Amino acid sequence: MVEELLHSSPGIANFGIFFLLGAVLLLIVLGFVTYGILAERKVMGYMQLRHGPNRVGGKWGLLQTVADVLKLLLKEDIIPKAADKPLFILAPVVAFAPSFMVLATIPFTDKFQFADIGVGLLYYIAVSGLTVFGMVLGGWASNNKYALLGGMRAAAQMISYEIPLVMSVLGIILLTGSLNLNDIVEQQENVWFILLQPVAFVVFFIASIAELNRTPFDLPEAENELVAGYHVEYSGFRWAFFMLAEYVYLFAMSALITVIFLGGWLPLFDFLSFIPGAVWFSVKFSAVVFVYIWLRSTLPRFRVDRLMEFGWKVLFPVALANIFLTALIKTLFF
Repeated sequence: MVEELLHSSPGIANFGIFFLLGAVLLLIVLGFVTYGILAERKVMGYMQLRHGPNRVGGKWGLLQTVADVLKLLLKEDIIPKAADKPLFILAPVVAFAPSFMVLATIPFTDKFQFADIGVGLLYYIAVSGLTVFGMVLGGWASNNKYALLGGMRAAAQMISYEIPLVMSVLGIILLTGSLNLNDIVEQQENVWFILLQPVAFVVFFIASIAELNRTPFDLPEAENELVAGYHVEYSGFRWAFFMLAEYVYLFAMSALITVIFLGGWLPLFDFLSFIPGAVWFSVKFSAVVFVYIWLRSTLPRFRVDRLMEFGWKVLFPVALANIFLTALIKTLFF
């Protein structure tokens, strides 16, 4: 009966295939994120002269994150009595879904990309901005003043730092004349944009830390003030959705930096072109992730007023000056 239905309705068959592929991709990414979390905990333990996870799952604590996932799945799902239940349930999904959607346009190699669209960079920036709605919804729907304050901080921080983040890549768009991520990679064949646009790279990287809510810019979930911020009332797998969104964005942002500043899958030197592009991309991507972890292990948290001042009074003018300087140099010399 099922076979007859599939033969009579090709659309159903195609939908089933895409659904299956999507489910497999989701499991692969979740597995990658799970062991990415373990790698971060191990690296932080090494940097801070303490042991990382090493008690669960045998040698080196390899199954520690698997145990954490099982724990979160088995924990009781609690919804506060005074919470707005529909919005409370919806918020983690709104925060989590865009983190996977942005991966669609990342060109991991010249032959491996889920969707090659002409405005891939614009798509990434637009879709990633949707996550802030999930954070604000989570804080508002919890009906908790600390959660609400965390949600408001998240909105203020992410909107403020998204402006210098976008402005920093305008210099690259001026140089390439394209929003297509494949075109941006191909135009770095002779020299990477981190060398042509060092100021843009520094601004983009700092702003990306604030966008990811990572130390030293993790004010929306400052546990010493807000008791975990916007997701303080969440438990079990709903809480895990917020955390997974943060880590998927960490990997997505590292991949984007690799593409637009580090030449993507292109080799460091021409004589090394025999090494597959996937290897080059993985090495560069891993280096960027390592720097994110390094900063988290080293720097103290900003004060909230200093955080906003730094975004508007330092990063914004520097990004603006970089645009004018890039346009001037391109006009005069190219």
